[in-house]
Parts: sequence; structure tokens; C-alpha cells
Amino acid sequence: MLNKVGTSLLLSAAVLTNSAVANIDEIVTVATRAEADIAQVIGSVSVVDEKALKLVSHAHVQQALSRVAGVNLHRGNGQEYLPAVRSPVLTGAGGCGGFLMQEDGIPLRAAGFCNINELFEANTEMAQRIEVLRGTGTVLHGSNAMHGVINIVTPEISEQRNLGLEIGGNDYSRVKFKSARDNLGIAGHFTRDGGYRDESGFDQQKVSLRHAYKSDDLKIDSGITVTNLNQETASFIEGLDAYKDDSQIKLNLNPEAYRDVRSARAWSRMSKSEQNYQLIVTPYIRYSQMDFLQHFLPGDPLEENGQKSLGVQVGYYRTLSQGVNVIGGVDVEVTEAYLKQSQDAPTRGPSFLQETIPQGQHYDYQVDARLAAPFIHMDWAVNDQLSLSGGVRFESVSYDYSNNMLTGRTRADGTECGRGGCRYSRPASGKDDFNNWSSNLGAKFNLSESSSAFVRLARGFRAPQATELYRLQRAQQITDLDSESIDSVELGIAGYNQSLSYKLAVYHMEKDNVIFRDSSFFNVSDGNTEHQGIELELDYEINSTWSLGVSATQARHTYLNSTVLGGVSIRGNDIDTAPRLFGSARLAWTPADNKSLELEWQAMGSYYLNPENLHRYEGHDLIHLRAGWTVSQSMRVFANISNLTDEHYAERADYTSFSQERYFPGMPRSLQVGMEWSW
Repeated sequence: MLNKVGTSLLLSAAVLTNSAVANIDEIVTVATRAEADIAQVIGSVSVVDEKALKLVSHAHVQQALSRVAGVNLHRGNGQEYLPAVRSPVLTGAGGCGGFLMQEDGIPLRAAGFCNINELFEANTEMAQRIEVLRGTGTVLHGSNAMHGVINIVTPEISEQRNLGLEIGGNDYSRVKFKSARDNLGIAGHFTRDGGYRDESGFDQQKVSLRHAYKSDDLKIDSGITVTNLNQETASFIEGLDAYKDDSQIKLNLNPEAYRDVRSARAWSRMSKSEQNYQLIVTPYIRYSQMDFLQHFLPGDPLEENGQKSLGVQVGYYRTLSQGVNVIGGVDVEVTEAYLKQSQDAPTRGPSFLQETIPQGQHYDYQVDARLAAPFIHMDWAVNDQLSLSGGVRFESVSYDYSNNMLTGRTRADGTECGRGGCRYSRPASGKDDFNNWSSNLGAKFNLSESSSAFVRLARGFRAPQATELYRLQRAQQITDLDSESIDSVELGIAGYNQSLSYKLAVYHMEKDNVIFRDSSFFNVSDGNTEHQGIELELDYEINSTWSLGVSATQARHTYLNSTVLGGVSIRGNDIDTAPRLFGSARLAWTPADNKSLELEWQAMGSYYLNPENLHRYEGHDLIHLRAGWTVSQSMRVFANISNLTDEHYAERADYTSFSQERYFPGMPRSLQVGMEWSW
């Protein structure tokens, strides 16, 4: 099916490239950290702009990012999610290391300390825009930018003031506000959600501040974002097709589960410009702390973790000659992090679990990390038809790990567990260093004034995460992990005219040294995977009142290693939680400048639940309806209905080692209404 869909998309694109197109300027920063015309970026960059964000008014970032091809966030309970960008949904201790999540160009977490849900620490709800670089990042990104980069851009200072009120089912309510005075702006929201499942819901607050200063040759933009999340978490429901059972979808088998998260980031981007160069220096500090009950593990252990970082990004942008521009710079960062895991009650269940998972402290360690990464990148406009770009980056990451407990797989007091030993193993204190190179090379061809094509080669990497190195299990006392690496080739075409714009990309990626937990519960790095797909983004103005938007992805993600699980070799199998087809289509009706109506179809194809490809989720189709009415220059009202047809579906499905299907059931039909005042 992939070949058939690919052929049809390519034929369609070949026809589209003959359209007459006018240039459309859209500014992004995700590729080079400086403002650039999206049309000049060699690669696949998408933007969810302020208009779309205002229309969706998302309660969860997945609702906004579903409009981007290649992005497939599986929503968990509350504000949780599992990410996928040109990838399967990645899970496990280091699954989040495949993606670089940023706010205003600053990574949300240090490279070795990602969190699978870390976008809930960004102020996406008040964003001016969300930029997505699909595929391996540029040499300005470094570790974790393997499958994609997501950059949240907080609102610039504006004279307009806004106040919004929203309410919805399940005791949902939100206050949003934005204001500015002189050179200082503020944007934030306070949200409460009672949850559609028993004893669930969350309270969340996010505030972003921006300050601007400008002289003849110096510009200083500064920002602060502070967030807080208090969530009562509902767990999986279990049993084949349990998400279809009305008596189960609201059940919460772990009402004691919770997640509390606090974060703060501050940065100041200082830009000095002359006729042929620009120097940008961005110092920043970060803080995050999280406590959550791991309801998905036997014994419900409590994890407490935190990170403090101090860093600086330096970029020197210079024009060497006509059409030749160079970016050189360095990223430097220091991080202090800790992790604790403890269990306050005896483990329930089979005797084996009771013997091997003890009550008390499991882990208590600290990691001091250092990162230094020089890079250089060049753009060359050879002529009016051809542009080239390329760059290289060297990155050195070091971890200084201190174990604050007894070494080994004993209880905290040193006594042995039965049945061969305790599950949790603590390695001795030590140091680890990882040195990696990344590079990219691209060419862009202007086929006409209306269309262009590009080819891009890139190599990316990620250093092992601290949890993969030091949070061990069973008999493993030391790891010998290599950094994951990925090689990518991508072809694309794009074009636009007064009524149509489109972007089509075809990619192939191979990833080596994939880190995973093997059948002996050892963390190893000898996995290999392959990723290939086709992505289409299209916007078509049918006439003055009707328009159509499409974001479609056809992909296949497979295992290349010959690991045997359950007596089955997984080589050539689909990676679990990797749908081959997903996307959305949006039909909008705008009968007047002040009225709009959008109907969105969101499609999720079927996917396997385990590496052996023996169990499958059938997929789902959802319909969402959104309406807005600008009553006057100062007032706007809107209403959103999610899951209009009240479909029974699973936000996430998987299959556990205990031979059981389990699901996060999707939200039933829900209504959200709001009102916004501007002055």
C-alpha cells in the first residue's frame, strides 16, 4: 500500500508543480535560531500559526499538533502523552531522547535528562506559533534531534490586551490572559479539569513574560516561563477491546496515582548586528521538579526527580560574499540532576513480585553533567535556481554519577531479596563520556517562480539518557552503551499560488545502536531500526468561503535486528505502536470575515501492540467541530465539540508482558465554549 500511495502522491505533486505561484513569507526560527523565511529552509518545516491555535484552543497539545504531517502524539490521561515524529511512538526510559523539544529555541530539558511528557512544561496554550522540523535536526540542534524538533514560540509583546474564559464538560474551566505595557508583556492561563474518568483531573498554571530592548545596533529579547501541574492520573483499563465497554471507560484502577510538576526557565537573547554580520548570545537557566506515582509498575513506587541547568548558546552569523553565509558557534551547558525512587508499602500480587520488589528506597542518585558543542554551518546561493547548505557539529557530554545508596541489587539496608535477588540494581558511582559528530548537507532547486524541490542528507545522534545508564535492573551492574545514531535522506517539493499551497516529502532513515531493555532486563544498545514514509500537507481555497486542509502520513517503521522474543524473530516486523497511516483533513466555512466553522476528520490507522506483531489495535476515525464568531472588535465567542460522533476509541493501546491488552480510553463527546475580550 505504501508504494501505491507514494506513487499517487508523487503524480499529484508533479501536476501541482506547474501551478503559477506568488511568494508567501513566513518566518521561523526552528532551523537556525535566527529569523528566517520558511521558504529558504532546506528541509520539512511546518508551522501551526496563531490563527490555527486560536481556532483549536487546545486543552492538550496533541489537539494542535495533529494538524502537522508526520507528528503523532498519543494522548495519555490528563496532560500526559507519548511522542512520535517520523517515528513509532517511543517509550521506555530513553524514548523521549529521540526528539528535541524547545521553547523559544531553548531545549526544555538537558540532553541526558529528557521526560517523555516534557511539552507540558512549555506554554503551548498561549503560544504565538508552534514550529516543527520533521526529521533529523540541523547542526545547531545536537543530541536528541534525531526524529524531529518542536519549538514553542511564546507571544511577542503586543499592544493588544486579551482576556478569555472557557468552560466545558467534566468541570473544565480555563482563564487565559495576555497584556503588555511599554517593553514588557505577559501571557498565561489557569486551567482546571475534573477529568472524564473516576478520580482524575488536573489543575495547571502557566505564565510567560517577555521583555524587549533595542538600540541602534543592539537588540535584547528576554523571556521567563513558569509552569505548575497537579494531576490526578487515571491508569490503563485492561482486557481485549475494553475501550469499547461503557462500563469500563470511566474506571480508574489506580485512584492513588498522581503527577506534580514544576518548571521555570529564563533566557536573554542578545543580538548585535553590523552590515555583514550578526552575533547572537543567549544565556539561560532552567529548573524542573517532578513527583509522580508510577502506577504502571508493581508496588506503585514514587519517583522524585529534578534538574537545574545553566547554559549559553553563541551564534556568529556572517556574510562572506555575495550569496555565501556562514553560522559558527558553540553551545555550553552544565546540569545538576537527581532521581529518587521509593515504595511506602509492601508489593501486592504474586509471591515472586513480593519477594523481588521490596518496600523502601530503590534508587537515590545524583548526576552532574557537562556539555560542550562547537558547530559550523554554511548556506550558498549558487544562482537563482540552486542553493546549497551544509554543516558539522561536534558534541561532548560527560556524566559524573554519584550513588547515594548501597551498590548492587539489595534492599536499602543491604539484605538480600529472595527468588534470585531484588529487581532494582544500583551501579557504583562513576563517570561516563560520550563524544558525537552530526552533519547535514542539502540542496534546494527552484523549479519555477511557483515551486521548488530539495534533497537533504543528515546524520543525528543522542547520548544515552541518565536513566538508561544508572537505573538498572536484575543482575546488571554496569552498562556499556553507545550513543544512538541515525542517517537520513529526504526528498521534497513545495509550491503555492493564490488558492493552493502544498508540501510533499519522502524520507528514509536508518538508526543504529538503538538502546532497549532485552529479555534479561539489561539495558543494551545493539538495536537497529528502519524508518521510511511519505508526508503531504496541503491547503486549498475552494472559493471565497470554503477551504480544505490536509495533513497525511503514510509510513513504515521496522526492526532490522534479529532479536528473538517469545520464540519469534522480530527482524522485518513493524515496530509496535507505529501506525502505517494517520492524518487529518479539515473543511472550513467562512461565510463572513467574522464567522467561521471548521469540521475536522482525524484518522488513526491500525498498529501492532507488540514487537512480535501478534496483537493489533484496529485504529479509529474522529470528527471534531469548531465554530467562532467575532461579535465586535472587542468580543469573540467560540464553541468546540470534540469527538462529535461519540466514537469509542483508544488514545493509546499496548500489550503487556503479562499477556494482557490495555488501553487509555478516548474521551467521549465533549463541548467546550468560550468568550474572549480584546482592548
